Amino acid sequence: MPTIDLNADMGEGFGPWPMGDDAALLTLVTSANVACGAHAGDPVTMLATARAAAAHGVALGAHPGFPDLQGFGRRELRMAPDEVHASVLAQVGALQAVARAAGTKVGHVKPHGALYNMAARDDALADAIAHAVRDADPALVLVGLAGSVLVTAGARAGLRVAHEGFADRRYRADGTLVPRTAPHALIDDVDAAVAQAVALARGEGVVADDGTHVAVRCDTLCLHGDGAHAVAFARAIRGALDAAGIAVAPFVVPGIAPRGA
Repeated sequence: MPTIDLNADMGEGFGPWPMGDDAALLTLVTSANVACGAHAGDPVTMLATARAAAAHGVALGAHPGFPDLQGFGRRELRMAPDEVHASVLAQVGALQAVARAAGTKVGHVKPHGALYNMAARDDALADAIAHAVRDADPALVLVGLAGSVLVTAGARAGLRVAHEGFADRRYRADGTLVPRTAPHALIDDVDAAVAQAVALARGEGVVADDGTHVAVRCDTLCLHGDGAHAVAFARAIRGALDAAGIAVAPFVVPGIAPRGA
């Protein structure tokens, strides 16, 4: 039976301002990527989200981003590789401490927003992130855009890696995501998102924005938790995967037992 992980970005509120329905998403996904205070989140939100993930048996991951609260980490900052290394290391370390207090542990790291997309094509930035993850804990799994420079850097650093696909984003012919600045970047039709999710989980790839077919390896499937219809999309996708006979479980790198097993 094919198996796929469903992940969502969580804990992205700040102080009294929540973002997304994390409580509902935690009943549908198998991995949670928690903001670590740089692009979003704060210590109280981090702890509450870690506790909630543990209570639902959802795998916990760190979601470090550029230090850019005002831009929500979606603006491309020009930081030197050593600055990125230190920032990612500090953010992952913060969530590791919070996770211990919540009675769980961090199992993976997935960069956020502009940091994620820049690292998908920039070797120096990708290496800085991979080395930060390894320095935090060499047992951590590094999650990156399928087939990108980031997952290559993770493997080069000796880390386990997970290739990520997207149910609610459109792809370009080279396997990268259509930039959010483009009007057609997001898939806002639930049937289209469901069809893309099932195709990715089956290993069938996606249709790019120019109509060509793109092969995409997918160990984990991202559902953005901050969208207006995030929970409805997640529920529909989860139901479609179940109906297609595709098991939903935390991603497993070959030869490695599932976290929590």
